[in-house]
Amino acid sequence: MEKKLAFGFMRLPQTEDEKIDFAETEKMVDRFIEEGFSYFDTAYNYHNQQSEIAIRECLVKRYKRKQFQLTDKLTTLYFETEKDLPGFFAEQLEKTGVKYFDTYLMHSLNRKNYNKFLAANAFEFMQKLKAEGKVKRIGFSFHDTADFLDQVLTDHPYMEVVQLQFNYLDFYDPEVQSYACYQVCEKHDKTVLVMEPVKGGKLADLPAEAKTILESYGQSASPASYAIRFAASFPRVERVLSGMSNLEQLEDNVSYMKDFMPLTENEYLMIDEVRKILEKADRIPCTACDYCLEGCPAEIPIPGIIALLNDHRTSKDESLPEKYEQVVAGRGRASDCIECAACEDICPQHLEIIRHMADAAEIFE
Repeated sequence: MEKKLAFGFMRLPQTEDEKIDFAETEKMVDRFIEEGFSYFDTAYNYHNQQSEIAIRECLVKRYKRKQFQLTDKLTTLYFETEKDLPGFFAEQLEKTGVKYFDTYLMHSLNRKNYNKFLAANAFEFMQKLKAEGKVKRIGFSFHDTADFLDQVLTDHPYMEVVQLQFNYLDFYDPEVQSYACYQVCEKHDKTVLVMEPVKGGKLADLPAEAKTILESYGQSASPASYAIRFAASFPRVERVLSGMSNLEQLEDNVSYMKDFMPLTENEYLMIDEVRKILEKADRIPCTACDYCLEGCPAEIPIPGIIALLNDHRTSKDESLPEKYEQVVAGRGRASDCIECAACEDICPQHLEIIRHMADAAEIFE
């Protein structure tokens, strides 16, 4: 049986100059494969367009092709018309160093970009890639509501897999609709891949009240383990992606996923209690995916600033203005926002980033 944990190449260890730490990433890849795991996920825009190169250097050049499965994505930022698609895909093969992808996904499909995929005949392009053997299966990652997902799968029944943001905090969330989207995949008999199981680390770093509930269960398991096992416990879920940033996180994930056990009834009840606590917290639901950074003309470190706004909402830390200056050093400030909305157009969480930057400027500047 295939192991359910997948290695997402979007939050890799970094050197002091914010480059991918290849040496540390190689160690993580080695441990991952050594423990019997094989699924890797990347995209063109991850790590300032360096993630695919890291896949080539840390994985592809060092292991036989049959030892791993690789997923890549077709991202709307990098094409305008149908004629752009073949060149973009060829560049991805070259950057990753493989001759085919095991899974190829339309990236972050939603109502805003659906028509762009249609206008470029991207669905037909995906089918063509599969027919030519350049990808083994096709699908899309999804950030929208369940009714729209139902429409897409009805219109394109040949799409085989759907990658969903799926975690216990977003399970009933009216914006994300994790469970409702999962049910749509059940209806259409589609394989589910899970992204953001720990919600950008939010479910690994719990407030004290929530952490106490987990600790009261009498286990030494990490908060992240409950989040990842929650997602993996659903029968239609084939893989759960974890964007691991260091060897310690990888060792933790591997420890409970190499011989995966679904959550027990008591663990589900416990997680329900944790969810209720988290839902009361007034936090901006940013997952620090960094998609917003790609098109920001002012080079504002948006996720870092939002993290400080969340700290401001939940603590009385007087050092936050100083931390803000550290975050924006050499980059754009919140007050540099020109309200172009490029960040909001691509944000998977549909955040009001312009408003949040105005708030940050008022609070920290």
